[in-house]
Amino acid sequence: MAYTEPLFTIGIEEEYLLVDKETRDVASDPPEALFETCQKRVEGLVTHEFLKAQIEVNTKVCETVAEARESLAAIRKTVVEVADQYGLAPIAASTHPFSHWQEQTHTEKERYDVIARDLQTVVRRLMTCGMHVHVGIDNDELRIDLLNQVSYFLPHLLAFSTSSPFWQGEDTGLKSYRLSVFDELPRTGIPNVFESWPEYRRHVDALVGAGLIEDATKLWWDVRPSDRFPTLEMRITDVCTWVDDAVAVAALYMCVLRMLYRLKKENQRWRQYASMLIEENRWRAQRYGLDEGLVDFGKGEIVPCTRLLEEIQELIHEDAEALGCTSEIGHLETIIKDGTSAHRQLAVYSVALSRGASREEALIEVVDRLIEETRKTD
Repeated sequence: MAYTEPLFTIGIEEEYLLVDKETRDVASDPPEALFETCQKRVEGLVTHEFLKAQIEVNTKVCETVAEARESLAAIRKTVVEVADQYGLAPIAASTHPFSHWQEQTHTEKERYDVIARDLQTVVRRLMTCGMHVHVGIDNDELRIDLLNQVSYFLPHLLAFSTSSPFWQGEDTGLKSYRLSVFDELPRTGIPNVFESWPEYRRHVDALVGAGLIEDATKLWWDVRPSDRFPTLEMRITDVCTWVDDAVAVAALYMCVLRMLYRLKKENQRWRQYASMLIEENRWRAQRYGLDEGLVDFGKGEIVPCTRLLEEIQELIHEDAEALGCTSEIGHLETIIKDGTSAHRQLAVYSVALSRGASREEALIEVVDRLIEETRKTD
């Protein structure tokens, strides 16, 4: 079947935790005026998330990655400035280094009330933040075909984004502990393979018809067809503390989708691997981030992430040029060299302890670094 080339528009969603600048603890009940002021300044691109301590931002629909960066940076800057008026600061990290979920309450909204009632403790402990990237794929059948193929690359995207090494004051030993928390929810992880859009809809309708979910927005897979927009929404990644890291990961996802579409035009496709194999790489990315490599299942061996990046850059070179994001893709090399937010958080923590700081003092220094890095949008 022939398809018209997708629009490949892009939109980025990020979630932040709001922290008290004096205590560095999560602000469990930030003032509503903060949200209202942000919404007015950026025309409704800021909203509540499940927990009161969270704030969600959404770029506008963007034609290019550069435009998405400009939009995201402007929104981050707004949230920083407005939060500062209330003695608060956002941190773009997927977990808070030491706050406890038991002290948090959810936003009073019908959707969140239903989720809290249905999922109980597994959602009450969801004090995590993520980044979602929407890419415009305006054909249902193509969206499902690309959904099946792009799953292979989800662990790679996670590895470049990790920002949640701590949980409730403990070094978890994982670069993305967020996924351990998130995976307690139902309908998460790598999605099923679907033969067609009608088959996908039949599965969704089976859940809706049985009264289990209201709609497909409650499929919380690592990647999913958006139920609200003609997009394929990537959801596996941690939120990146540096804005340039976030944009590089978003650009990588967009370029991989275009590469897969280009293969399809040439009557080729990415080899389909069983979910159990992809899950192994997902775990490696969650546990080690970029440090220990991922499995190349074509070769049957673990390959260092430096080499994997070289191979991916070769695969998507044409697509990065066509989409005008070669510099953003090039920034992935900086992430390889300097590490992700998880690496920087652990380094700050280690240095503080080596100076004789207590564990509590060291964790406060980690929060301070997160505040500082989140503020830098230029």
